[in-house]
Amino acid sequence: MRWRSGRRSANVEDRRRVRVSRKAAGGGIGIVVVALIAMYFGIDPTIFLSQQGPTSSINTQTSTRQISPAENQLSEFVSVVLADTEDTWNGLFGKMGKPYREPTLVLFSGAVQSACGFAQAAVGPFYCPADQKVYIDLSFYQDLKNRHGAPGDFAQAYVIAHEIGHHVQTLLGISEKVHSARSRVSQLEGNKLSVMQELQADCFAGVWASHADRARQILEEGDIEEALGAASAIGDDRLQRRGRGYVTPDSFTHGSSAQRVRWFKRGLKTGDVLDCNTFRADNL
Repeated sequence: MRWRSGRRSANVEDRRRVRVSRKAAGGGIGIVVVALIAMYFGIDPTIFLSQQGPTSSINTQTSTRQISPAENQLSEFVSVVLADTEDTWNGLFGKMGKPYREPTLVLFSGAVQSACGFAQAAVGPFYCPADQKVYIDLSFYQDLKNRHGAPGDFAQAYVIAHEIGHHVQTLLGISEKVHSARSRVSQLEGNKLSVMQELQADCFAGVWASHADRARQILEEGDIEEALGAASAIGDDRLQRRGRGYVTPDSFTHGSSAQRVRWFKRGLKTGDVLDCNTFRADNL
């Protein structure tokens, strides 16, 4: 991916030197464990992150740990990708006659406190609609490469673009409608709505890639394969099969590998937000 000459975003909040720990009574630490298990089996961990009891407390202290040159370069890369999503979505929202409110991307190390709750790095990158921020521990990218077999800078860019896709859903009112609908239906139907929401975020990531490459020629040979590899690696079916040896489609909350690849490719091919309406698709 051609990124080094790209603009750096001003919306990056660096908390990597802030150490956060949590003390909780009444089994509060169990919420973190449940979130980790949820992530491992392909369930959206942010469902659990907001379930902090009133007896929990957060301890924060500043660390003096040194940040390596490699990690600094990766943070620069993340800043460029974020800036590129800002340029793309500002333009697309402008065409829709809507203002685009740029999200903040928070870099953290180990654990973080968000408006959606306390989270450890193991839950992976997530978007919190309550504060409209994306949270990422850069060590996730090593996990993406080693554990999930999805290396490459454009695989990393896809992850950010997917989380920004959730921000787009928030601004368009989609997330609120899904949340409201899920509260009125069964868990099975709620899972289906969650899958539709996640696949739409994948499609929005493809829309970003399509417009960014047309405008700024960011893609290099092999980049699309990297993104498709990442989308495939974190499909519910692959995560469940790796985690417990079998697959339960009714419990999917993000979509299968094939579905995630399909919707990313759709957004990439058309570059049209309207083509990402997973909620009215005959076939996900």
